[in-house]
Amino acid sequence: MTFFMFRRLTALMVTLLVASLLIFLLLEILPGDPAAVILGVGAQEDTLRALRAELGLDLPAPVRYLNWLGEVLQGNLGRSYTYDTPVQELLLNRVELSLPLALLAILLSTGIAIPLGVFAASRHRKVADTSIMGFAQLGVAVPNFWFAILLILLFSVKLGWFSAGGFAGWDAGWFPAFKSLVLPAVALALPQAAILARVTRSSVLETVQEDYIRTARAKGLSRSQALWRHAVRNALIPVVTILGLQLSFLLAGTIIIENVFYLPGVGRLLFQAIAQRDLMVVKNLVLVLAATVVLINFLVDLLYAVLDPRLRLGFHG
Repeated sequence: MTFFMFRRLTALMVTLLVASLLIFLLLEILPGDPAAVILGVGAQEDTLRALRAELGLDLPAPVRYLNWLGEVLQGNLGRSYTYDTPVQELLLNRVELSLPLALLAILLSTGIAIPLGVFAASRHRKVADTSIMGFAQLGVAVPNFWFAILLILLFSVKLGWFSAGGFAGWDAGWFPAFKSLVLPAVALALPQAAILARVTRSSVLETVQEDYIRTARAKGLSRSQALWRHAVRNALIPVVTILGLQLSFLLAGTIIIENVFYLPGVGRLLFQAIAQRDLMVVKNLVLVLAATVVLINFLVDLLYAVLDPRLRLGFHG
């Protein structure tokens, strides 16, 4: 187990280093001048040169990369060109919305998908199985922003149960704030639930063919008892891996969904920073999101090792 964790930690650090380099290089090749964006199209050349020097944009690219990496390692994410505010402060203000939204979406996705996947597997090749997998296929095919538009048309425009956008704020109370996140969370959760339900069904169907399930049945357990006591737990091993990947997709999905619902979260901040050519915000937010994804995958690997004892014994992984 110690060697397993060491390997995963090493891979985590190398991945983050490569991610930081790729982020920096991609932003370097983008057209446009941040100084010109800040000062406007009528700015004089000497003023632009002075601002570039103040922002450190006149330094060679390798020096700027090492300076940025050193600041990040010290916990300093720099200062936004546009808002003239530390990026940490912007991030902390926006994560108060994005984190509950992502958690609510993953809870909805898991709560819908796993029971449906297990139920479909228990009704293999019957009407219930075919119906559930048909809806799951539809959920996979339709993008989350289209679900978001349909939800707004039905529950906001037609029924008037929810607002079409905006965030009430936690100061208004937990219920108005929670209500503001329901439709965005559902829009994020439904496509992921469709994928997870299909994976859960396939994993359960494969697990119920194992010898230990037949042994459990031979000892007198009913089909339902053998399914829930033995098959489901072992079937969750690949499901946990998919859950880790889905958290990554949810982080990416919030960028679109927060713009559809006009939510002041991390995704909308990143979208605005890209439009305003605020490189300090863009590269640090993308790095934080990348680090979050890598950390989630590391935690999933550890949970995978808990569920699969062969990894702890070092047989593979």
